[in-house]
Amino acid sequence: MQVIVINSQKGGSAKTMLAKHLSVEAERAGDGPVFLIDTDPQGSLTAWHAKRESETPQRVDLPFDGIERGLGLLRQHGAAYCLIDTASGRVEVAQELFRIADFVVFPVQASEDDLTAAPVTVQSLKEAGVPFLFVLTRVKANTLITAQAAAVLSRHGQVAETFVGDRTAYKSPYPKGQTITEAEPRGPAAKEMSALWENIKSCLHESISLGRGQN
Repeated sequence: MQVIVINSQKGGSAKTMLAKHLSVEAERAGDGPVFLIDTDPQGSLTAWHAKRESETPQRVDLPFDGIERGLGLLRQHGAAYCLIDTASGRVEVAQELFRIADFVVFPVQASEDDLTAAPVTVQSLKEAGVPFLFVLTRVKANTLITAQAAAVLSRHGQVAETFVGDRTAYKSPYPKGQTITEAEPRGPAAKEMSALWENIKSCLHESISLGRGQN
């Protein structure tokens, strides 16, 4: 089982949105079973999951001090991936999660504030020695700031080839707790998430080949 933590210390970077859509996409791609853990006290991921009629992805409710043991149980039950959603501004919690992660997805908006805040998380990731991937989110198409942001981030680590567009559809509620990729499986958001999941898997497999993430 591969443990993927989604973290950025900057609020509004689309951590929960990615947790929802990537977990659904992983199941759609046949890469399950996928499990979710919500460590954000706001509980947005938990609230979304409670509305779902689909049985996948599954969510497990674990106390923070029981996450490591819970992950062990998921491995024993044949889980393929576990995605962990996180809160902003909780550096100590993030550092503990980095310690048990196989891979970290690091969402960043193409803004001066996000780019200024990014090095704090990068430092924690490098101290933990965990592989990570920047994902540019809420991107406006064909803008100079997007290219500039990708260039700045590439000095610190790898940037996903797929940028996540600023789509209202990602924020909109759908019946039965669906994601936009389920509601519109042939739409642009579905293609975007499919490509992003492939980017993440490629980077994860590369890290495994280098001796990381072998769980």
